Amino acid sequence: MTDTGLPNRPEAPRAGSLGERGGKSAGVPHGSDPGSRGRTTIADGTVAKIAGMAARDVPGVHSMGDGFARGMGAMRERMPGAGGKSVTSGVKVEVGEVQTAVDLEIVVEYGVSIIEVADDVRENVIAAIERMTGLEVVEVNIAVGDVHVDEEQRERRLG
Repeated sequence: MTDTGLPNRPEAPRAGSLGERGGKSAGVPHGSDPGSRGRTTIADGTVAKIAGMAARDVPGVHSMGDGFARGMGAMRERMPGAGGKSVTSGVKVEVGEVQTAVDLEIVVEYGVSIIEVADDVRENVIAAIERMTGLEVVEVNIAVGDVHVDEEQRERRLG
């Protein structure tokens, strides 16, 4: 889990804070920043899910993960009650207090520009994580593990 800030403790009551308006002070002025009234933690798995969803949203990305992970995912999809696709397949994250780094393994569709798809994935993942968590994304490393060729394309090329 990652803390997104320092421990937040209410200010100690200041001398003279009682009776200025005839009431008791709780130590934190009403209307103060809500972030000063508690701690927010973001689990590594949460960041990994955001990264996986953002990467899959990019046109040209066929799937995520290496061959073994994709094979296990295909088996899991067929098993009743196994939970279907794993959103975090092919995603590894390192999450610090205010920063995160992401490693992705993707499979692209045949015919797309791998460089453009990787750039689009990187941009989408950074935007989603920073918008949703407030963490600074310091790097998104992308490994293209395969190119997906559908059966129709394969038959045309071989036949």
